[in-house]
Amino acid sequence: MAASGRRPAAPPGPADPPRPPQAPEPGTPPEFLFDGPQQGPTLVLAHGAGAPMDSPFLAAMAAGLAARGLRVARFEFPYMRARRLGGGRKAPDREPELRRSWLAAIAALGGGGRVWIGGKSMGGRIASMVADEAAVRGLVCLGYPFRPPGAAPAAAEKRTAHLRHLRTPALIVQGTRDAFGGPSEVAGYELAAGIRIHWIDDGDHSLAPRKSSGRTAAQTLAEAVAAVAAFVRGEKD
Repeated sequence: MAASGRRPAAPPGPADPPRPPQAPEPGTPPEFLFDGPQQGPTLVLAHGAGAPMDSPFLAAMAAGLAARGLRVARFEFPYMRARRLGGGRKAPDREPELRRSWLAAIAALGGGGRVWIGGKSMGGRIASMVADEAAVRGLVCLGYPFRPPGAAPAAAEKRTAHLRHLRTPALIVQGTRDAFGGPSEVAGYELAAGIRIHWIDDGDHSLAPRKSSGRTAAQTLAEAVAAVAAFVRGEKD
């Protein structure tokens, strides 16, 4: 019998080792969690440095705002997405990548003219850095990190310099006990005229009060939700 001329198939080799989870490629559109009516005003929220988009704080804020008719879209920065995929406790991305992620999220939702943006701590701070560039409708910061606790005054200068000339209407919801910036400290910063601060009495960086205050976290959160919803709708809170 004539030979076919084909070589026998090589035996299968060892399986390739599993690759560690990777952060999305730069510019990859983020994945969103949506709450609220599809036709409601859209507020895009990013998480803080250490907790994901479905943290209890952001989940409660999203639910409260959705109940008031807002459409809330939450997303994660690449480093947090990699953590979710099992990549370990990665450090936050560098500022340029955080800014790119925010701009990609805004673009994915139709552009700045369609959305308000903001977030918890770092997420709100980075949002404030792209708000004018993206021409968004408004900015909401939930616990703005004016200065890391114990940091030198130069740290506050770095985090507030762009706020002097911010053109985007903004609401900062801040606890009076926030170690990243309380009333007496924040009063010394030069902020643009379009920035309004709503102070949560006895609230910490997550707006939670002490038991001794006579208030509950649910009450201060409801106050924050009311202030944000009124701001987005152009009403007085």
